[in-house]
Amino acid sequence: MQQKSLYVTDFLERRAQLTPDRLAIRDTITGRDYTYAEWNAQANQTANYLRALGLRQGDRIAVYATNCMAYLDIWMACNKLGVILQNLNWRLTPAELQGLIADTTPKALAYSDDFIETTNALRPQIPGVEHFIALNALAQPGDRCFGERDDYSTTLTTPRPDLDWDAPWVICYTGGTTGLPKGAILTHGNMTWNSINTVMSWGLDQNDVTILNSPLFHTGGLNVFTLPLIHAGGTNILTAGFDVDQTFDLIKDGGVTLFFGVPTMFVKLQTHPRWAEADFSRLKLVISGGAPCPMPIFERFWDKGIDFKTGYGLTEAGPNTFWLPAADVRRKPGAVGFPLMHVDVKVVRPDGTRCDAGEPGELLIRGPHVTPGYWNNPAATAEAIVNGWLHTGDLATCDDEGYYTIVGRLKDMIISGGENIYPAEVESVMYRHPAIHEAALIGVPDETWGEVGRAIVVTEPGHSLIGEDVIEFLRGHLARYKVPKSVVFVEALPKTGAGKIDKKALAQQFGQPEA
Repeated sequence: MQQKSLYVTDFLERRAQLTPDRLAIRDTITGRDYTYAEWNAQANQTANYLRALGLRQGDRIAVYATNCMAYLDIWMACNKLGVILQNLNWRLTPAELQGLIADTTPKALAYSDDFIETTNALRPQIPGVEHFIALNALAQPGDRCFGERDDYSTTLTTPRPDLDWDAPWVICYTGGTTGLPKGAILTHGNMTWNSINTVMSWGLDQNDVTILNSPLFHTGGLNVFTLPLIHAGGTNILTAGFDVDQTFDLIKDGGVTLFFGVPTMFVKLQTHPRWAEADFSRLKLVISGGAPCPMPIFERFWDKGIDFKTGYGLTEAGPNTFWLPAADVRRKPGAVGFPLMHVDVKVVRPDGTRCDAGEPGELLIRGPHVTPGYWNNPAATAEAIVNGWLHTGDLATCDDEGYYTIVGRLKDMIISGGENIYPAEVESVMYRHPAIHEAALIGVPDETWGEVGRAIVVTEPGHSLIGEDVIEFLRGHLARYKVPKSVVFVEALPKTGAGKIDKKALAQQFGQPEA
């Protein structure tokens, strides 16, 4: 349904009017700080520049870049123009990128100097791109240089279009388990409602400061804290990516009050020599997301007196969906809590009926933060969104007090001899072993049981283990059918662009039965 009567906010223009002198961005890459007035002026220059290149409402601009201020400027310029941002995952192969660009047909492609070589290789395959814009360096004659935008006015030179809340703002890609990633359409309404839900339900305000180290091609980089803090008038500290020492420095001296990370980031923090002395007491929220979080990570924060908790979200829904009150963090370990203010959820069986308390089922979500569908993919849209409910593919439980807990992925679940094994549960126990640094569980075919678990393990430096050590440890904590039948040791676990353990890559490499 078109919602023309609802005003689509120009986030930076309004913030620059309300709180012009408050600090909006600390750019650690260049060392420059931006007030909201300064950032809005720069985003206006970017919008005028893109209009001069011929980009209009509904056109796409692809950004193939690492985190940088120019990336944020383009995103905010799209909010002003109605242009659609296609944020490309730089972890993808050239063939995958070619497919996504061909599907979305952007009018312009902006790239950082990290990816000049790949961009040059892509050029002959993407003839529909009219403008290549070098964010940092000029790759070849004929490309535009982003620095040209500094010649443009700091106020919008043409009227801002009257946007609908249903108008796309970003095409943000899912991780995908088969084929090309799907491009979830995030409308101006979706992203605004995610921000409203987050600010209202998580208690964000203009005094909050967070570290923006998640990649901007990921919904976490855009929407966990970045846009909500713009909405509230807080401060984002822009970094090139996740760096352990820099994170410790910013938590110590940067005034940080909010921190979001994926479990692998917290593992790196907790195994670093600076962990013992790190003081998180000034942070009012430390939250994990993106993947199931092993319980030992919670407990190490709790030992420091920090109400560390896990959240839940997905590209198609905001991503922020739940909140666990501080009083329940230890009483309901691992729970994600209750749905946010304008979010509705339910847990259902395969036949669509609601599960009983404590019974695992698929999590369904509805609300104004949910995507209307996937770009150019009506079949996937029809499969994912049924009668207004987004089918997440994630397994959850709701207990008799109404608290929700994410159990795992529906497709990730291992069914062994008719019994359901949830990898997140087994992985959480493996992380309790003092010699295990990282661990993952995948399913492999088995003639007797249909499928059995296989543990993929990275040991702590200076420690040695054999498979039987791991299996014997797990037997002391889990039912026998949940214990993996084999263990593989590796030097490192593959990660996705968002920093999550790449189960797809592990399954491809280690998912075959032993000869």
